[in-house]
Amino acid sequence: MRSLVVGATGMIGGLATRSLHRRGAPVAVAGRDAGRLAERSRQSGACPHRVFDAYDLDGCEGLAPWAARSLGGLDRVVVAVGVAGFGRAERVGEAAVEHLMTVNALAPMAVVRGALPLLEAGGAVAVVTGAVVDAPPQGMADYAAAKAALATWLKVVAREQRARGVRVLDVRMPHLEGGFAARAVTGSPPVLPPGADPVASVERHLIAPLIGATGRQR
Repeated sequence: MRSLVVGATGMIGGLATRSLHRRGAPVAVAGRDAGRLAERSRQSGACPHRVFDAYDLDGCEGLAPWAARSLGGLDRVVVAVGVAGFGRAERVGEAAVEHLMTVNALAPMAVVRGALPLLEAGGAVAVVTGAVVDAPPQGMADYAAAKAALATWLKVVAREQRARGVRVLDVRMPHLEGGFAARAVTGSPPVLPPGADPVASVERHLIAPLIGATGRQR
């Protein structure tokens, strides 16, 4: 089960990497923070690793081909890339809006676009969107719109790939403990309820569907 984890330096991607490595899956990891990525690689048996920038969409599209070359093929792809943003719509600057759309929608789309031609029947790609798609709150219009755009795209792609036997999973991760909202690109987060346990949530919502258990294919 040769696997690529994109966003491996984040909390969700890091947990996914650890879980897959623990199951004996050959893993390649990609992330933005070079130092943290090197540490993830060491923790996963000195696995292949590559730094990428979400604004480099051609580079994002090239991650899966790189992983396939490094691992001798590719069976599973995890895309856990994202950045939060807060503020009423009229108060969010255009630069922040562009950033939210690029990181939360365009970059994950580019990764999946590069991966699909390499996956054979039985392969799967799991992309983290979030519960915000189903219940977008006030003060998060642009962030929610980016995630909803990604979710809609994944829904269509899943139908397109079904005949090939490739699963495309939209992972609606719940709000998690871990400080993601505190690292927003713009604005300040509202008071949020306690988040779900990250380890249990990643196992339930991401890893189980990815490795073949029944999951939501939208």
